[in-house]
Amino acid sequence: MRAAATLVAMSSPAILVRGLKKFYGAQAAVNGVDLEVPRGSFFGFLGPNGAGKSTTIRILTGLIPADSGYIEILGMRPSESELEIKHRIGLVPDESLLFDRLTGAEFLEFVGRMYGLERAIAVDRARDLLVLLELANDRKIIGEYSKGMRKRVAMAASLIHHPELFLMDEPFEGVDAVGSRLMKDILLDQVRRGATVFLTSHVLEVVERLCDHIAIIHKGAIVTAGPLEQLRAGGESLEEAFVRVVGAERQLERLDWL
Repeated sequence: MRAAATLVAMSSPAILVRGLKKFYGAQAAVNGVDLEVPRGSFFGFLGPNGAGKSTTIRILTGLIPADSGYIEILGMRPSESELEIKHRIGLVPDESLLFDRLTGAEFLEFVGRMYGLERAIAVDRARDLLVLLELANDRKIIGEYSKGMRKRVAMAASLIHHPELFLMDEPFEGVDAVGSRLMKDILLDQVRRGATVFLTSHVLEVVERLCDHIAIIHKGAIVTAGPLEQLRAGGESLEEAFVRVVGAERQLERLDWL
């Protein structure tokens, strides 16, 4: 029975969402989102400012509760397997939830221990990740890091326990070109190894280079989703497709206001 359940879980999507809703007062931040993220995909979750991207990802990571809807992550329901899910995902939030009074090495060791790693393993992985992300020679506490350095150490923390699924809200924001290229290469390598990456980003050129699947959210609802090449039918760039799907309606709204 356990083997059968494992096979079913492995064949299920990395993320499955049906009818997800979240309201703040009378305002719907997320309004009936349906989403399916294939395992092993590099999935871009796009939308204008205020469309519901960050709210959706905060619900998926358990940072805020949904008002209603069905969620499966790695074949498991958060309401039934919250702790196991958290041990199998890596998170880079939009606002780096870091401990400013720790050094990068101390923070990563702490995160590793929180994920149940033995101290020696946590120390070794922290050291290796700091080298990989070019932070090994910086002895400052995290509170003295630049925004780009904070993003890199947050990515290191998301990697330390070898997760199956990465949930990332604007992971490249504030990161310089060298750091951004390094982070992209790491994520592409994780996908090649079978992990799934689900990220939001406003930089469509980055999403177009990295992602094989796309969903666009607008006014709290998914307006299109599928393989990138399907969305770009007719040889459009991702930017052109995005404007076609979202921009025309926004332009009409501006004209109505005038």
